Parts: sequence; C-alpha cells; structure tokens
Amino acid sequence: MDPMSELSASDVPTDRHYDGAHHLWAMRDPASGRVRIGIDAIGLEALGELAYVAIESVSASVVRGAAVGTLEAAKMTTSIAAPITGTIVARNDDVLADPRRVNEDPYGAGWLLEIEPSMWDADAAELLSGDAVTPWAEAEINKLGAETEGPRGESSAAG
Repeated sequence: MDPMSELSASDVPTDRHYDGAHHLWAMRDPASGRVRIGIDAIGLEALGELAYVAIESVSASVVRGAAVGTLEAAKMTTSIAAPITGTIVARNDDVLADPRRVNEDPYGAGWLLEIEPSMWDADAAELLSGDAVTPWAEAEINKLGAETEGPRGESSAAG
C-alpha cells in the first residue's frame, strides 16, 4: 500500500497554526494561553515511523527557529525547531516513552511539547493559518509525492 496515495490536505487540520518550513503545528489554548506543538502529517510522512523523540527540559527558554529537540526515524533524523518563542512548560512523556504515538495520532495524543509563549501575536503572524493551510498542504503533499515516488509517465513533465 502506498501511504502517499492516502495523504491529502484534509489530513491537515485548519484549526491551528503551521510552521511550513519545519512541518510543525502550534495550537493555542485560549484558556491557559499555552501553545501545544506537534509535527504535521506531511512532515511525519517524510520521516516515517518514529523510533526516538528527545525534547528540551521543562522550563527551558526557546526562541522561534531554534532547536528544542530531535526526531529520529528509519528514514532520517531531524531537529524540532521551535515555531514560537517562549518557555517549555510541558513535554509529552507518553511520546518520549513510545514515539509511535506520534505516528498514530499526530494532532491529538501525539503532541510533543507545550510552550508558554512570550510573543504569540508576532510569532502567530509568521505561521500559516486559516485559509492558507489547505493550499500549502496540497502543495507540500505534491512536492513530497514527487520526491518519494519519482516521476510517473502520466504526471512527469517532459524535459
């Protein structure tokens, strides 16, 4: 079964913000103000099944774009770049103990960490949200499909 044929833009919820360059999502809790961070389905598809997750300690200060952890999978290892600036207030211990939880539910139980934002409005303005999410997701899925599947007769451009 080809997993790419199953991935679609509808697999990327539009109720949160996205760091398009790093394939991370950020969802702010209106009650607490905290922002929950996770990897999106497209980034997860590129990585494959996770084998190891490492995240900076609670109370660590983080700056947007700086590494706050590592994701290791069969295909590659990548850094988790903070999509916002603030302080880590929680890590998902279930994911640290069993990284497969991220693959099983990347937008729910597979979240990675929570950050108390220090400049949410400015950071959120730099992230994709709302109507911008679906077109971005479609383009990223097409790009990933081209990278992983290679050219196909019916869809490859003549060069």
